[in-house]
Amino acid sequence: MPERLLEHDLDELKKLLLTMAGEVERQLGLAIRALVERDSALAEAVIAGDAVIDQREVEVDHRVIELIVRTRPMARDLRLAMTAIKIAPDLERVADHAVSIARQALLLNQVPPLKPFITIPRMADAATAMVRDAIGAFVQGDSQGARRVIARDDEVDGMHEQVFRELLTYMMEDPRTIHRGLALLLASRSLERIADQGTNIAEQVVYLVEAEDIRHRHGEGGSQE
Repeated sequence: MPERLLEHDLDELKKLLLTMAGEVERQLGLAIRALVERDSALAEAVIAGDAVIDQREVEVDHRVIELIVRTRPMARDLRLAMTAIKIAPDLERVADHAVSIARQALLLNQVPPLKPFITIPRMADAATAMVRDAIGAFVQGDSQGARRVIARDDEVDGMHEQVFRELLTYMMEDPRTIHRGLALLLASRSLERIADQGTNIAEQVVYLVEAEDIRHRHGEGGSQE
């Protein structure tokens, strides 16, 4: 009976994290739409919805504490519970970055567009996929999948550098574009940070499955955050 109780509680914990991840992905998707489609109503919805994500983080904390008290997990089961309590803040920070993008959208929607959106939507797709796949690796206990997520961080970093160079060129050639350029640069930076959160989650999965801490191994795919 205690083993079945533990298995049930761990399954419920995974479901809660999946729910939180789905809500965070929706927030990020809305924020990008608000930016690209110049939709201030969507931006406001993202900002208003952040409180739900904050509450989810609290729920995960409470669920983990309750699980440990009720079932006293050991070894990998304990690592799974502790990994979940570390992943929730990463997801919450993704939502915070979505709010930051939404705030930049509100500013940009008040002025003429600076340039067509090309790289930023690609960055958003790549960063979102990293977070989604990292969560999937957690649920499935797939450390190799997690390592593949970590390897993709350089791609997003490269796109951020490309956006930076493009916007810097605009701002140097015409100082009137500085306000818009900085807002877009902040949005790009938020997406680069979201990819870092996906990397952090993936690193936690590697530790969960392999009991190997690969954080801060910059030359081996570890994140720099």
